[in-house]
Amino acid sequence: MTKYQEYFIDLDGTIYQGTKSFPSGKRFIERLQATGQKFMFVTNNSTKTPEDVVKNLAEGHDIHVDVSQVYTSAMATADYIKRALPSAQKILTVGEQGLDAALQKLGFQIVTQGDADVVVVGLDRQVQYDDLMNATLAIQHGAEFVVTNIDTNLPSEKGFIPGAGAVVAAVQTAVQKMPHVVGKPYPTIMEGALQRADLTSDQVLMVGDNYQTDIKAGIGVKMDTLLVYTGVSTPQQVQQETIQPTYTINSLDEWEV
Repeated sequence: MTKYQEYFIDLDGTIYQGTKSFPSGKRFIERLQATGQKFMFVTNNSTKTPEDVVKNLAEGHDIHVDVSQVYTSAMATADYIKRALPSAQKILTVGEQGLDAALQKLGFQIVTQGDADVVVVGLDRQVQYDDLMNATLAIQHGAEFVVTNIDTNLPSEKGFIPGAGAVVAAVQTAVQKMPHVVGKPYPTIMEGALQRADLTSDQVLMVGDNYQTDIKAGIGVKMDTLLVYTGVSTPQQVQQETIQPTYTINSLDEWEV
């Protein structure tokens, strides 16, 4: 078995599902910690800050990690804008606390209407029509259009609920313009995580439950992938794919660290 310098690990559907804990996920993380194996949670969720993610893991699932081991699509979005759009200062957001906090941490000014250099759209569970209108007008007036991810659904204990892609679709329909997508399966979030880890893709294993996001993200940057059948993808679906994951397992308990 190849020894990897670090694991990039998805959260929802891989380590837990909504408020439902996966005992195998907890055991997997504890095995990594016991052996000193480095890992980073790479998540498309833009609503939570790293501190929120750490708190949820500890209080909801008895998994204890450090904020430095969390990389969200909000953080990746902020990193991308800083790197690719260096003159950007004012950011109009359609999103939640995690998105605004990540952008503010890198010195961006958050605006809710009027002129903006960039419009960033993510999951917003309290989205209002005026939010969509203001984002649409800003893009029409020349703002760059960036989105945290285009996940159509999120796994939860209730079932698969609308994801960021549903909010993005409303703005994209209105402006008739393709955004730059940061989150999985697109490479921007993976490149940002690799930069933070100071590693190359051949040194990392991507672990996730969703072929269409987690595994494609790894494949897209030529990274080995481990698909676990505890969330979105099924063996029948994955068998139809031209490019197969490097490894597949039914439970994280099966993986030898």
